[in-house]
Amino acid sequence: MPNETKHNLPANFLLGAASSSHQVEGNNIHNDWWFWEQKGKLPASRVATDHFNRYKEDFVLAKQIGLNAMRISIEWSRIEPVEGKFDSAAVEHYRKVLQNMEALGLTRMVTLFHFTLPLWFANKGGFEKKKNISLFVRYAQFVVHELQNEVNLWATINEPEVYSGNSYRVGVWPPFVKNIFTSGRVFSNLAKAHIAAYEAIKKTTPKAVVGLAKNNVYYEPSRSRHPLDRVATYITHWFGNRWWLNKLNNKFDFLGLNYYFYHSLKFNLLKGVIHVDKTAPKSDMGWRTWPEGIYHLTTDLWSTYNKPIYITENGIANARDDMRQDFIEQHLLWVEKAIHEGADVRGYFYWSLTDTYEWQDGYNPKFGLIEVNFESQVRTVRPSSEIFKKIRP
Repeated sequence: MPNETKHNLPANFLLGAASSSHQVEGNNIHNDWWFWEQKGKLPASRVATDHFNRYKEDFVLAKQIGLNAMRISIEWSRIEPVEGKFDSAAVEHYRKVLQNMEALGLTRMVTLFHFTLPLWFANKGGFEKKKNISLFVRYAQFVVHELQNEVNLWATINEPEVYSGNSYRVGVWPPFVKNIFTSGRVFSNLAKAHIAAYEAIKKTTPKAVVGLAKNNVYYEPSRSRHPLDRVATYITHWFGNRWWLNKLNNKFDFLGLNYYFYHSLKFNLLKGVIHVDKTAPKSDMGWRTWPEGIYHLTTDLWSTYNKPIYITENGIANARDDMRQDFIEQHLLWVEKAIHEGADVRGYFYWSLTDTYEWQDGYNPKFGLIEVNFESQVRTVRPSSEIFKKIRP
């Protein structure tokens, strides 16, 4: 833990929370996830947290617990439920959502692709096919142009490695493919999609601030001075955290870092690179918490790319709410250390504002600063959320 005992964040630093459309809105009936939910392949999202109708209540709570920013996503399948036909009512809904955020003094970051695809796009092969990239670019350019006055920061794509891995390598997300080569192609096509969207957006909406959200893992050698452990760690870090970003050719105005995972790596002559399970507190999902990792990843991004950084996701599944406050406190202390050493980190978005539909895990993991009873939709602010008022009274 850094030596700082008191938070000293920059005056304009964003303290926010994050969400994504399918995880909170409910009834996103035109996307691929909904399709597979009806087939019984995935847990049913149903009305989720009913955020589509209750967004005003949720944003008031965000403001009350001390937040000054929110990261949300646009549901592509609402904007373009049928190929080539944009739904003006959906656009106006998001306009009202964003205007409500502004009225409450919440800085607005919006993600354009957060894992769910319009069913028509998925049926055309989604991001497996390079020719489909232009369809994503058309959607992205349209949304940014329409809502440019309502958004402060745009993120084109959320966690390309998580999407390509879970959907095409591990096969636990739609379309449930298990092929390492297809996964690699999708991963590469998402880089092309970001670049094409970035360039198109800048042509029609040059003032838009456009970045993306990348899930980076902190790796360290299990034996700090062992040369093989150090080499294995460097190679894993380069391919896992830098390779895809390098393909973007500096076409981003900021970088979003999603930080959840830490691995201690050891090289074994018979087994290759193995993960060593170091003792650390674990979330309800069994994920080890390692706050120091956010400092190393942040400083690495800054020294490598020299672009503003936002922590676009960082959170813990903790139903008892007995770890969350310390989790946030420790991660923010390490973020402050990075800032004090010169890294241009401008905000921290906790995942998530409310409990949400957590993809293949359904409603079991409890990440929220705000508890949601999914039967009654009653919101209850968790005590851990008080940390934000302590950080910035």
